[in-house]
Amino acid sequence: MVSFGENLATTCTGRSNPFMLDCIEANYYGAMTPINQMASISVPSSQQLQISMFDKSSLNDTEKAIIYSGGRQEGSTEAMQLIGEEAKVAIQNIIQNIRQDGFDSIKKMEKAGDLRKDEALYGIDPIQKSTDKDDKMINETVSRKEKKVSTL
Repeated sequence: MVSFGENLATTCTGRSNPFMLDCIEANYYGAMTPINQMASISVPSSQQLQISMFDKSSLNDTEKAIIYSGGRQEGSTEAMQLIGEEAKVAIQNIIQNIRQDGFDSIKKMEKAGDLRKDEALYGIDPIQKSTDKDDKMINETVSRKEKKVSTL
């Protein structure tokens, strides 16, 4: 699973970044293969990527894949917002699983008489605050990336 930061790094900000090629695949002996698995990618300067193919016979297919890929709408704010939303959904799913497990445990303890109702609610509140904090961090990160792209 690709992390939020790695996914956001695939969008273009005017600076070369090897992650920009992570989503581009080229034909490699009949199988579509990510370029980063077929080559070593380095950044000699802020405006250049250097791609050193492991197998020189795949150079033409790789070049065509890069030219015709169009990327993932590199640089567009829509793509960045989509990446942010995907990250928020992933966090919500994880938190929902944790919340459900915690809620089940709290209900069992409450039913057994080990917890009062107000104590049960006190245990659930920090999970929601953590979710809100993560959502805010994602929104701020996407916003910074959008500003960086819009100043190009």
